Amino acid sequence: MSAPLNAPVRWLSIIGIGEDGVNGLTDAARSLIAQAALVVGGQRHLDLVVDIVNGATMSWPSPLQDGIPAILARRGTQVAVIATGDPFFYGVGSLLARDVSADEMICLPSISAFSLAANRLGWALQDCALVTVHGRALERIIPALQPNSRVLALSWDGSTPKLLAELLARHGFGETRMTVCEALGGPAERIRGTAAKDFALVGVVPLNLIALDIPAVPGARIIPQTPGLPDEWFEHDGQITKRDIRAVTLAALAPRRGELLWDIGAGSGSVGIEWMLAHPANRAIAVERDEARANRIAHNAASLGVPDLQIVRGKAPAALAGLPYPDAVFIGGGATGNGVIAAAWDALGSGGRLVVNGITIETQAELTRCFKTHGGHLSSIQISHADPVGGFHGMRPAMPVTQWSVTKP
Repeated sequence: MSAPLNAPVRWLSIIGIGEDGVNGLTDAARSLIAQAALVVGGQRHLDLVVDIVNGATMSWPSPLQDGIPAILARRGTQVAVIATGDPFFYGVGSLLARDVSADEMICLPSISAFSLAANRLGWALQDCALVTVHGRALERIIPALQPNSRVLALSWDGSTPKLLAELLARHGFGETRMTVCEALGGPAERIRGTAAKDFALVGVVPLNLIALDIPAVPGARIIPQTPGLPDEWFEHDGQITKRDIRAVTLAALAPRRGELLWDIGAGSGSVGIEWMLAHPANRAIAVERDEARANRIAHNAASLGVPDLQIVRGKAPAALAGLPYPDAVFIGGGATGNGVIAAAWDALGSGGRLVVNGITIETQAELTRCFKTHGGHLSSIQISHADPVGGFHGMRPAMPVTQWSVTKP
């Protein structure tokens, strides 16, 4: 939406503020707040600037987006939004930008908590993984737990450091050095360190950031950068795309940043989970009709660092109705004679990828028909593993998997 013809071009000001409050603001930032007819922020932010506000104030509701209509209703008058640090770095700026164009706003950022922490610790910011668990599941940090790495994580509240220490210990990272940075940049700033396994800090203030210095520790469960997680990392009842086949399947699905996968007949959820691990922006919907398996998928997704995996309980193709259109589809079970393949094909747009695995003769026949109709690649994949043969070992073959993969024109 564009601003009215008689409206100021830049009617919305987004002002980043630190714990030092008004004292840390530039003259320009102070002036924009003083001139605003409406000043919006969290109550803590409004308290920091109360002495220079001349207009009305509005504290953010919960959820945050419920306050956007009130801001848009003031379009054409001066509105100032106060935010922590850099508003476009895990901040409210990107939320506002969905409805307000860049030429309607001016943003004056303050230094981010990430930058403050890196400077306090003497860490090169570009070498750190920057994550947030503020308003997000704590398990989202798991993929960032890599040996000989450093992580800066924005907390949700004062309980986050202890919960994170417990998570680190469960995953074998108890030796990680944790530094809890509280109220950075303000008069109450405090920085305390501890090993995760020895965590005993008390009285952590809600506004805090956690720095992790992660050593290379034998036995820690590290999420690899390539597909093919060990099968034993997943809870399953035998309905799982096995590790070797899963790696080949992910290669055929070719995940790209920000894409959505339908994992139909998800079983343990292994393919959808590894799709999401390929990039933090990737999304997946696991479709599973068995309630016990669906519950296992949720547990597997959380324990492996992708708790945002969406689970649809139901039988395809009926369960696919109303889902957002996918960029890729994997069918690991129930592909024969029920219209699932046709429904998946119809849902894909041009350039979408479809991969179907099957082990039965009936599924092989179905995939052969699809291959003749739509083209693509038809492969037989067979994996053998060493098994005892008396006092020796021999290669015992698993059942061959027929895989049809195709890109929709």
